[in-house]
Amino acid sequence: MDPIPYTRPSITEREVSYVEDAARTGWGPRCYDYIVRFEGLFRDFIGTRHGIATSSCTGAMQMGLAAMGIGPGDEVILADTNWIATASPILHLGATPVFVDILADSWCIDPGAAERAITPRTRAIIATHLYGNLCDMDTLLDLGARHDIPIIEDAAEAIGARYRDRPAGSFGVFSTFSFHGTKTLTTGEGGMFLTSSDALYDKVLTLSNHGRDRQQAKQFWADVAGYKFKMSNLQAALGCAQMERIDELSERKRAILHAYKAQLGSVNGIAMNPEPEHTLSGAWMPTVVFDETLGIQREQILAAFKTAQIDARVFFYPLSAQPMFQPARENSNAWSICERAINLPSFHNMSDADIARVSQVVRNLVAG
Repeated sequence: MDPIPYTRPSITEREVSYVEDAARTGWGPRCYDYIVRFEGLFRDFIGTRHGIATSSCTGAMQMGLAAMGIGPGDEVILADTNWIATASPILHLGATPVFVDILADSWCIDPGAAERAITPRTRAIIATHLYGNLCDMDTLLDLGARHDIPIIEDAAEAIGARYRDRPAGSFGVFSTFSFHGTKTLTTGEGGMFLTSSDALYDKVLTLSNHGRDRQQAKQFWADVAGYKFKMSNLQAALGCAQMERIDELSERKRAILHAYKAQLGSVNGIAMNPEPEHTLSGAWMPTVVFDETLGIQREQILAAFKTAQIDARVFFYPLSAQPMFQPARENSNAWSICERAINLPSFHNMSDADIARVSQVVRNLVAG
């Protein structure tokens, strides 16, 4: 019985040929060709005016926050269920992350909890679309408008997702995406900063290039202290090939989620990624949450999958449980769900037999 990994990218000869071309020809005056092309393809796919390819989603987030002037004394509200990459840019800028609870069904930020956490120091709210699930953008955007607080989209895990027929990442004052090797679309490592604000774009473009303004005529002259968060031309070549397959890649992810739901939909006591009528799930990471009444906990789940030679992935721990923060146990959903949930394998070329094998482990756990 072969092991089942939880993820691996979908790479074809198209990706290989594009990267080979970049390696052979993408130097000197052509060293940005694939980068510019990738930025345009992805920007147009999401529907924003501007896009900047970056070395990571984390770097994109840090530059966006910095361009907004967020720093010491400021607060940024985000869901306690998150990866550290969403919080660390806030810390690096000297600001304070404020963690709030998640909704029990979508596992995304609770807009009511976010509103209760607003203070005079609040400068932004980050909406993280978790595992391809979508935040309640209607309520969040209304909240932001009423309090004059920008809403930022962390869409790292939401490539291909849509909310009221608009792509995830097209709602916030800016959005960030990840192209890590685990994502629906990959450049190995990498990310994207997107915005329709001309002013914000200009600031981030300057920051992304060591602080050199694009209008600056002097060579090796920095106008501000910036960053080196650029994507390479080789990575962008891979991204261009993946963008030409983006519908195929996204649809396959949704097909895998639906195959799991077909296998597990009749199992009492579990919940999976919700798909409200006004959304199209990104389906990045099919996830099973076991009901508290079953008494099934993380270590038991991991042990069962390990025995079956299946590489499942734990649900995010609360950020406030990490050693650099103070515990926020009032975020009860964030602290509870992570103890009884698992991310299921979902690589693009999974077979029906693989999905059935994974599903059987879930059924066995519930059956006891």
